[in-house]
Amino acid sequence: MLDVYININLKSLVMKKIVLGLLAIGLTTQAYTQIIKTEKLSEVTVYATNYKYLNSVNTEEAASIPVEMLERKVAAFDYKSSDFYQDDYDLYYITFFIPKGKILAAYDKDGKLVRTAEKFKNINLPMAVKKAVLDRFPEWSITKDIYLVNYHEDRGVNKKYKLKLENGDKILRIKVDEKGEFL
Repeated sequence: MLDVYININLKSLVMKKIVLGLLAIGLTTQAYTQIIKTEKLSEVTVYATNYKYLNSVNTEEAASIPVEMLERKVAAFDYKSSDFYQDDYDLYYITFFIPKGKILAAYDKDGKLVRTAEKFKNINLPMAVKKAVLDRFPEWSITKDIYLVNYHEDRGVNKKYKLKLENGDKILRIKVDEKGEFL
């Protein structure tokens, strides 16, 4: 019986050593994976080509998310990396679509945004527009709106809203700029 007890004791000691040895090996291999190689990278110059466009079309208050998203895509678009790029043309016309609107953008041969024509339907209107319509037409409700933006590199930006107002059976169509002034 003593022989069996010593044999079992020896087996448990051997198992403990094997488990501890495997545990030590497992922890040391993870320690070696923590070494980070450092490499010197070449210099990269980052510049915003179309920052003027984004600054022009940006409003002080939160605009509609689809409008901002599409305008950022237009500003960041690099047509030189696209499949249809050819070095023959001075202007490239690219159309961007989403369900709520579209933008026709013209880029010069250097990738700079020259002008845009934008049209969005049923977006979040600025507070100045909502307040101006409410003050002038208190009993009317806005049922449809179209947001038009024309950007030109030299002339700046022109924003206007075409609104459809309803009051019972009566329908009224008006135009307002981004400051709430009626056109």
